[in-house]
Amino acid sequence: MNYRAFSRAPVRTPGVPRPSEWVGRAAAIRAYSGKSTDLLVHYYKNWISVYKEGAIREVTLAKYRMSLAWLEKLVPDLRLCDVTRITYQQIINEYAKEHERQTTMDFHHQIKGAILDAVDEGLIPCNPTRKVIIKGKTPSQKKIKYLNQFELHTLLKNLKLEKEVNWDWLILLIAKTGMRFSEALAITPRDFDFSHQIVSVSKTWDYKGDTGFAPTKNKSSVRKIQVDWQVVMQFSTLVRDLPPDKPIFVPEDIPIYNSTVNGVLERRCKQSKKKKILTVFSKRIKNAKISINSPI
Repeated sequence: MNYRAFSRAPVRTPGVPRPSEWVGRAAAIRAYSGKSTDLLVHYYKNWISVYKEGAIREVTLAKYRMSLAWLEKLVPDLRLCDVTRITYQQIINEYAKEHERQTTMDFHHQIKGAILDAVDEGLIPCNPTRKVIIKGKTPSQKKIKYLNQFELHTLLKNLKLEKEVNWDWLILLIAKTGMRFSEALAITPRDFDFSHQIVSVSKTWDYKGDTGFAPTKNKSSVRKIQVDWQVVMQFSTLVRDLPPDKPIFVPEDIPIYNSTVNGVLERRCKQSKKKKILTVFSKRIKNAKISINSPI
């Protein structure tokens, strides 16, 4: 009999931590959480430091810090041991008075992660987030965030595509590819493969923190985008004499504000006699992307 067949280690379920990993995780929480009489705001601040700093983008981290600021405003003296379903629901209700439902939902998810860790450590008796009711004030009227294909064609015909790089060229690239604003800012001449009609997205430009190139939002954002022959012709001429590894749309020593580009886009919308006023962030809506089979 082959006894080796019975001596193999048990098969692990993917995504389930080993016992040693649970021990390490629990030790990390104990090191920062302290006692059940500690304040919720202190625990949450330490939780952000342990689990979020260095693991997520600065933009996302800022949202967690904003949630911390709201906890400090709403329940500055609430202890962990006093967090119950009622007190947690009251926190959500107070936050919802000044925010729409979706924003309240985001706040709940950001707080919930820390709360559940505190429950696992026995610092909170039971899960207070269970069956929470998400509320929110009446949503304000939203701007239309997309144009149909005919409207977009009309808009792009009004772009002032000069011989030198300007914001109109950026608007054209976003409309033709569906890139995020920060992705389009990071595009360099080397990212274009004109022979295969492809532009590669592998990075972003940190225009808010002014730190230069930054990673994409997630791994799936790294991609190659097919563009039409007209974009190839236009951009091959535009970037011919530009440094291959420097961003095309980032001027030297001049801060970038999305409001500047939005102002250009708004003027072009008005020149097109369109009642719909877009922003550069709206351009990622699927209806605003022009098919490569229908170049303007």
